[in-house]
Amino acid sequence: MAVNINNYRQVLQQLEPYHARLVAVSKTKPVEDIRELYAAGQRIFGENYVQEMVEKAGLLPEDVQWHFIGHLQTNKVKYIAPFVSMIHGVDSLKLLAEISKQSLKHNRVTDCLLQVHIAMEETKFGLSETELFQLLDQAGELAGVRITGLMGMASNTDDETQIRREFAGLKALRDRIREKYFPGTDTFRELSTGMSGDYKLALEEGSTLVRIGSLLFGARNYA
Repeated sequence: MAVNINNYRQVLQQLEPYHARLVAVSKTKPVEDIRELYAAGQRIFGENYVQEMVEKAGLLPEDVQWHFIGHLQTNKVKYIAPFVSMIHGVDSLKLLAEISKQSLKHNRVTDCLLQVHIAMEETKFGLSETELFQLLDQAGELAGVRITGLMGMASNTDDETQIRREFAGLKALRDRIREKYFPGTDTFRELSTGMSGDYKLALEEGSTLVRIGSLLFGARNYA
C-alpha cells in the first residue's frame, strides 16, 4: 500500500505540542489512498485541481474537510463553493469577492487564507505586503468569506536560516494584521506554512496548518 501510516502517526506526534493541524496533500492520489488515511483518522485533505477535488468529494465521506491549496481561478470557484472547507491561496480581491458571491449562493461562509509572497523566487504566487493591506482595507463588506489567516511558501533552498526568516516574518505580519483588522477576536489565527521538506521549521515559527503530501503518500503521480 502506498500510504505510509507510520509517517502519518509520526507527523501527528510532532504537530501535537504546537496544536497545529495536518493538511494531507492528496493531489494526484487515488481515492483508495485517501480512504486509507481517512480510516487512520485523517479528515483534512488538500487538493490543487478543481475538477479532481470535485470528483473525489463525490466519492468520499461527507465529514472530509476539503482544503483547496492550489492557485484558484475565479471562473472555477463555483464548482467547489458548495463544499470546500478552506481556500488557502487567495491572492486578489477579485478572487475573494467571487468566493464570497458563490458561497452566499449556498448559504455558506467560506474560510479563506490570504497568500503572501515570502520566497525569493519570482515564480510563486502571492500578495506583497502593500497589496495585502490594500485588500484588507476593501474586504470588509464580503459576507460570504471569513479571512482566518495567512498562507506562504518558503524559498526553495537548503538555507534553513533563510526559510526560518521567511516563516517568522509571515507570523509577525499575521500578528500585525490581527491587531489592526481583527482586534478582540480569535478568528484570524491561522498560518498555513510548511510542507514535507520544511514543516518542522514552520512549526517552530508558528505554523498552525502544515501541508504534507509525499511523506504520507509517496512521490507524486503525474500520469
